[in-house]
Amino acid sequence: MLKYVGYFAVGVFIGILAALFGLGGGFLIVPTLNFLGVEIHHAVGTSSAAVVFTSLSSAIAYSRQKRIHYKVSLLLASTAVIGAYIGAWLTSFISAAQLKVIFGLALVIVAVRIYRKKTAEPSEVKLEEVEVNYRLVPIGGFFAGIASGLLGVGGGIINVPFLTYLGLPIHYAVATSSFAIVFTATAGALKHYAMGNVETQWLVLLVPGLIIGAQLGARIAKRTRASSLKRAFAVVMALLALRMILKGLGLPVP
Repeated sequence: MLKYVGYFAVGVFIGILAALFGLGGGFLIVPTLNFLGVEIHHAVGTSSAAVVFTSLSSAIAYSRQKRIHYKVSLLLASTAVIGAYIGAWLTSFISAAQLKVIFGLALVIVAVRIYRKKTAEPSEVKLEEVEVNYRLVPIGGFFAGIASGLLGVGGGIINVPFLTYLGLPIHYAVATSSFAIVFTATAGALKHYAMGNVETQWLVLLVPGLIIGAQLGARIAKRTRASSLKRAFAVVMALLALRMILKGLGLPVP
């Protein structure tokens, strides 16, 4: 019984961070499952399925807060779904080691830029007043999708910095990313399920905590200043990038 309570608590913790930063939660689900003995390809596939529930719970919470830019989300998803399918397919042919090092180094640079970037509070800029170059959005969505399917990270690790680059304040970027990830993760999860990479017994253990945690994370984000959320996101991204680089180099990190 205590073991199952522990799994629930882990799910809540991951769900909070996933919603707080709009990352889907795969960045923690994959290493957690792998640590618990799930083979890495199955960990990635199961993570993709779990992220569907985390992002959906986050999106519902952010929808109530009216912070989702639906047009941007759907444009992201339109190409992210294709990218996620391709990324999941590529796991059968590509060792992700070198990709992780290159991707991780790029994320370090992005994290530094986000940390230094000025951002507005939701009270200062209304969502309908934000100007976005819609033609660029599908490009970012496609690469976020590939990252989601190939690495099991949900796509938010690209979505959020990309959306802030396009001009969305961090709170709106996080909320919009959460909604877009619903479609991305679903596409990746379906492909992984068809490939036999989804461990359904782990979904049953983690999903309840993930859903509750995502609701809590969205509430915490609502009460967090934009500057604090932006810096915290940059720090989390830098840590993820460092872990990705070390894993790519073959070092034994969780």
